[in-house]
Amino acid sequence: MKRILIVTGQSGSGKSSALQVLEDLGYYCIDNLPLALLPEIVAKLDSENNLEQLALGVDVRSTRADLQEFDLVFEQLQKHGSVDVIFLTTQDQQLIARFSSSRRPHPLSNRFNSLTECIEQEKTLLIPIQFRATIQIDTTDKSVHDLKHMLLSRLGQTDNLIVILQSFGYKHGIPLDADYVFDMRHLPNPHWELELRKYSGLDEPVQKFLESSSQTTEMFQDVYKFLEKWLPAFAEGHRHYITISIGCTGGQHRSVYIVDRLKKALEAKWSIQVLHREMKHWS
Repeated sequence: MKRILIVTGQSGSGKSSALQVLEDLGYYCIDNLPLALLPEIVAKLDSENNLEQLALGVDVRSTRADLQEFDLVFEQLQKHGSVDVIFLTTQDQQLIARFSSSRRPHPLSNRFNSLTECIEQEKTLLIPIQFRATIQIDTTDKSVHDLKHMLLSRLGQTDNLIVILQSFGYKHGIPLDADYVFDMRHLPNPHWELELRKYSGLDEPVQKFLESSSQTTEMFQDVYKFLEKWLPAFAEGHRHYITISIGCTGGQHRSVYIVDRLKKALEAKWSIQVLHREMKHWS
């Protein structure tokens, strides 16, 4: 068996959707397996079936003792192939909204009184698995299509390093799936210029405003030189993707401008994907 994926994360964050995507990609998928049974099942499948790609769904319904022994399970699975852990997360308020709209109970609802308590306790229980995660995806604002796109990228369906440039607003939270985060909040803020407020960093009036600041140019150059220097090393280390998150206060002006400028500077040499996380909040 060449590749084994363990798909897990917070309940309601999209594990079932991720497994459906992986099934479409040719993975043999099994969901809701007790963690303690994984080594036995994988060994059986490896000896009796000619499987190259296996994806296993695991959730918090495994016992606390089994979850705490995840390192041992992980090492046993490595005897049968390359093992990656895909860990899905979602911001608490979005999880609450998803459970409320679906009217499905949380897997821990029989142990704790409130949904909020279930979510917090689940985070604690999943720490041993999250520590081993090789791929982390925050699905808060992502559709099934977005999830599929990200899985394709992060599973390395191409041999080239994929550079994901993501703008975000600090007031909406730091992206949980970022490899590097750069803070642009110290740059001149177009938001305080009333005639610029309605625009984004993709629009010429905002671009001209920011380009008039030497501080903006210096910051862009510093980030660009860092990436120019280190992206080849990441590629040589057989990484399939790297997520560079650029943040400002609201995620509409400064961070968007820097992401757009980095894209133009890097796209001749690297495969670039751009995500403006707060686009739905733009005025």
